[in-house]
Amino acid sequence: MPSFSANSDNPRLALYFKAREIMFLSRHVSDYLVPDLAGLNESGKEDKYVYFTGDIIRHSNSLIPNIIKAENEFFQEARSQYVSAVGHLTDRLSKNCEKLESANSNGREFVCLLRKELQKFKKLQRVWRLTL
Repeated sequence: MPSFSANSDNPRLALYFKAREIMFLSRHVSDYLVPDLAGLNESGKEDKYVYFTGDIIRHSNSLIPNIIKAENEFFQEARSQYVSAVGHLTDRLSKNCEKLESANSNGREFVCLLRKELQKFKKLQRVWRLTL
């Protein structure tokens, strides 16, 4: 998968590719964590962190459509709503990663990697907002 840096000549393209990378990473992180979290714990209850794995996939899958909608929207007010949605999704992804880091799994280091990519995405997002 191609990776674009934050200093790319086209901030829109860099943001798009970073969103694709986050989507790819979140799927793999979830695939890695689910087997550890899917079983029942000692008290016979399911692990509360298993649902966060689905949330990171759902939120990361929503990034690109909202980016595209913001890019294609003619009216500033509607464009601002999509830009805000991208920011909200990014914040939710970060919070869910934070929660998954405290899960009882060997995959916590992969969650840290995803969080680092989210931090890069947030920097790209700031530049992207200025280009709209």
